[in-house]
Amino acid sequence: MVQTERQSTELHWQSIGEGKDLVLLHGWGMNGAVWQQTAEVLSQHFRVHIVDLPGFGHSHHTSFQTLDDLTEQVLSHAPEQAIWLGWSLGGLVASHIALHHPARIHGLITVASSPCFSAKKPWRGIQPKVLKAFSAQLMEDFQLTIERFIALQAMGSPSARQDLKALKQAVLSRPAPNQQALLAGLQLLADVDYRDQLQHVCTPTLHMYGRLDGLVPIQVAEDVSSLMPSSQSFVFSQSSHAPFMTELDSFCQQVTEFAYLK
Repeated sequence: MVQTERQSTELHWQSIGEGKDLVLLHGWGMNGAVWQQTAEVLSQHFRVHIVDLPGFGHSHHTSFQTLDDLTEQVLSHAPEQAIWLGWSLGGLVASHIALHHPARIHGLITVASSPCFSAKKPWRGIQPKVLKAFSAQLMEDFQLTIERFIALQAMGSPSARQDLKALKQAVLSRPAPNQQALLAGLQLLADVDYRDQLQHVCTPTLHMYGRLDGLVPIQVAEDVSSLMPSSQSFVFSQSSHAPFMTELDSFCQQVTEFAYLK
């Protein structure tokens, strides 16, 4: 198995396996360690690339201000062309690449993500007051805030206890994220709204959701399909916000089938 790990002056990258290039992007408050099991399975079919986003994990010494800034940092050391898979906040990053750097992407997969995370009637999402509360809590006790957010991601799943343990282990296995990046990430979740731009995504797209997700309500799947009728979607019936942990085999099967049959 071909495996490499590199730390540029900016971001930390890991690569494993051989085949089509597949980039995995983690969510807010997390780091690339959340993909360990997923990467081991997918590396049988792909050259899997995992990055710690600016300010997170081994990239904790860096940061970002805007989605453009974040994306440029990631693209600077990414494969020239790849399938991009983004979980939660990572889905916004992958979607941004599809919209603004289409030559760099030949397949888009979002996982438990939304083009607009903030609730805007009748759009379903996270209540703005909840996002504001997270921002305020970060300034007081950011360790406790992250732990609460991790708990929210596993809540509802039949395997919530195991998912929560795995997420915590992944986050704690690498340096803690820096506060500036955490606040900037929350700002993206509160402000970014790509609903009107989805029709301009030209690359083949798969949206995956957890039926029990409390952060990205399952109704978002139907709403996104209406906005982007050319895309595919899949719902994991036993999963909350982390289907790649709750239903690993099915998750990897969906990714592989999409990548090789699209």
